[in-house]
Amino acid sequence: MCATCGCSGDTIFETNEHDHHEHDHEHGHSHSHSGTRTVTLEQAVLARNDALAERNRKWLAERSILAVNLMSSPGAGKTTLLERTIRELGAELQVSVIEGDQETVLDADRIRATGAPAVQINTGSGCHLDAKMLAGGLETLEPPVGSVVLIENVGNLVCPALFDLGEQARVVITSVTEGAEKPRKYPQMFRAADLVLLNKIDLLPYVQFDVDDFLDGARRANPGVEVLQLSATTGEGIADWYGWLRARLP
Repeated sequence: MCATCGCSGDTIFETNEHDHHEHDHEHGHSHSHSGTRTVTLEQAVLARNDALAERNRKWLAERSILAVNLMSSPGAGKTTLLERTIRELGAELQVSVIEGDQETVLDADRIRATGAPAVQINTGSGCHLDAKMLAGGLETLEPPVGSVVLIENVGNLVCPALFDLGEQARVVITSVTEGAEKPRKYPQMFRAADLVLLNKIDLLPYVQFDVDDFLDGARRANPGVEVLQLSATTGEGIADWYGWLRARLP
């Protein structure tokens, strides 16, 4: 049981060739009900994770690899955005993907169908990726020097915001089908964002979604954060996302 977010489980790395099983999950374990003990465990878990994250950051920097952590609730359109990005930028950028889900290899299979290499990390009952999982994924993936690694975190608007992976940028994706109040309900996620993508804007005529209210909430949580509006399905606004990504290349 994770002292920080309450999740638990084994980590499984899945590739085309063979599976890698990681059993010593980095979460702290405690049967104590003491508030002091819980806080101590949370601090230990996060401190250990942060140390590993710095190691990942150094590893990526030494190879001039851009790693971007994509976070959202389930169904916001992360995988669809990745598919389109790879297909349209694949000739320009070397893109590989680390997929995080509790179970299945469905998203990794979708990514591989675009021609990009992908590693699936199954967290079991875990609700987020952490720095150790990313390190294992990078070791398995072996991304080339000067490339881009896109990390699709487990669908969750709470826990992924707490865990630094060693990535260079964090992107929060939300969609117009989820409700404009998301930044107010989950402010920590939006505070952690370097970029917010409002996806599925092609559906605005068919749903009740107040864009101005969403933008106000996002900027209250994270003043000055850049928000891009797009549709990963139709391609509307997608060029702005590509421009943001290019601007952060090493």
